[in-house]
Amino acid sequence: MSNDLSAEIAKQLRNAIVSGELIFDARLPSEAELAEQFGCSRSSVREALKRLAAQSLIRTQRGAFGGAFVRRLSYEEAYGEHVTTSTLLLSMNEVSFDVACEARFTLERACGALACFRRTPDHLATMRAEITRQGTPGLTDEAWCASDVAFHRALVDAAGNPVMSYQLAGAVEAMQPLMNMITFTARSRERILALHGAIAEALEARDATRVNQSLEDLAAYTTTLGHDVMAARDAKDQHD
Repeated sequence: MSNDLSAEIAKQLRNAIVSGELIFDARLPSEAELAEQFGCSRSSVREALKRLAAQSLIRTQRGAFGGAFVRRLSYEEAYGEHVTTSTLLLSMNEVSFDVACEARFTLERACGALACFRRTPDHLATMRAEITRQGTPGLTDEAWCASDVAFHRALVDAAGNPVMSYQLAGAVEAMQPLMNMITFTARSRERILALHGAIAEALEARDATRVNQSLEDLAAYTTTLGHDVMAARDAKDQHD
């Protein structure tokens, strides 16, 4: 069996699904029919179908009416893969701190106005809970960073737009840990807590201008921190 062949079969079937040629719940041809269509063994087809199943693009069903069917892919299911891909892109392409900050906060501010009018009590409760958690004495850096992500994720989700939430998954859950990793030794938790509190209060008041200003203040603080940390590292390296 050729892995390259099974990968090519999977690619062609995936393209048919993405293009809409194979629609949701459509039954794929049988393994025998696909083997004949692609001029290959059934084992190559079987491997290709496993690849598609691993991507959550198809589901299998047993019985007289069984087979492989195109599966509806939800934003929630695609979310994890998107975050992983974004994290890999950032790490492999050495995206600069400034570029990551610019992208993340520009995208997040786009959610601010929508979130003001669409936020629910649950969104506000989540943000308040994370603010309380961030103020817990002795909270580890790892736990603090996770809470930071959860807070901003609630803001993004409050916009009530699943497409934006999906697209911003990479910005919030991939870029933000990168920023936290660089700045955690120098940042003031009290300063960030105050900014988080201002964002939550503005959202509760449905004040889009204040939300945007608080996010701009947070972006400026984060960028300054990053520059200070990297300048200190450069100075240490030169001294050593």
